[in-house]
Amino acid sequence: MFGLGSKNIGIDLGTANTLVYIEGKGIVLREPSVVAKNTQTGEVIAVGSEAKEMIGRTPGSIVAIRPMKDGVIADYDTTAAMLKYFMEKTVGNSKPAAMICVPSGVTEVEKRAVIDAARVAGAREAYVIEEPFAAAIGAGLPVMDPTGSMVVDIGGGTTDVATISLGGIVSSRSTRMAGDKFNSAIATYIHQNYNLLIGERTAETIKIQIASASVEKAKEIESMNIRGRDLVTGLPKSIDIDAEDVAKAIQEVVQNIIVAIKETLEETSPEIAADVIDHGIVLTGGGALLKNLPEVISDATKVPVFIAQDPLDCVAIGTGESLKNIEVMRKRR
Repeated sequence: MFGLGSKNIGIDLGTANTLVYIEGKGIVLREPSVVAKNTQTGEVIAVGSEAKEMIGRTPGSIVAIRPMKDGVIADYDTTAAMLKYFMEKTVGNSKPAAMICVPSGVTEVEKRAVIDAARVAGAREAYVIEEPFAAAIGAGLPVMDPTGSMVVDIGGGTTDVATISLGGIVSSRSTRMAGDKFNSAIATYIHQNYNLLIGERTAETIKIQIASASVEKAKEIESMNIRGRDLVTGLPKSIDIDAEDVAKAIQEVVQNIIVAIKETLEETSPEIAADVIDHGIVLTGGGALLKNLPEVISDATKVPVFIAQDPLDCVAIGTGESLKNIEVMRKRR
């Protein structure tokens, strides 16, 4: 049929970034999940990196929005427009079959919304795969074997924790404590303790450059100069912020992620728990790059913790790899 010439694609539709994987080619697109729209006409002005540059810098007639919130679709029409743009950029006008990942624990309605948005965007058929499962495949874990693996995928909107064995998820947790919460915790802390208002992008830069999961280890990291608006005078101001303060700001979020990991381990059978102790916990997603996070999780759980090889790409690679089994998905319907 008409499907012969078109490549199947895997989409990691993330709250912060969207990645597209094409069968046989690998990852062909990495762009922020941001859309800039004209508020009067509703016309899409820019998508991806170009739109991200506009966050916090738009005039009244333009708004830069992130249509995904906490891992699910918050603005349906904008998500569909964004998907359409990314699909046209990667596969042109062909109508591919698409595999899209969703956080574990989303409702059927939310899954349906993702499938419908992909169809509106031009996919001839769409399927969903759970994020931690895709992350485990992408990290190269033996998901099909009768042995337990544990993956913690810390994305922008959600942190997904799951134990996996024999090609399925045994126990899982999805929490909204993830990359975005780190950013807002840093911005709130600076607001309260320094009387300085900073934007989302500045908070993200602080997180990437000096944030540490351990308050002790943060003492070894140099301070950073940041700019924002002084709440007392209302004027722009530049201050130095210590890494130790940033570590204190994000402690609550780190502890919540650890609680999700512990709860998942508690629900797991003793055999799989034993496998996890042998093989360790694998961290994927952008949040895995937070300084000292593996040590902090390892201290709390008494289980070895490793970072996957390409933590940012694992979910997209796993989504792409699962395209090989798209026939299985078709039969499940």
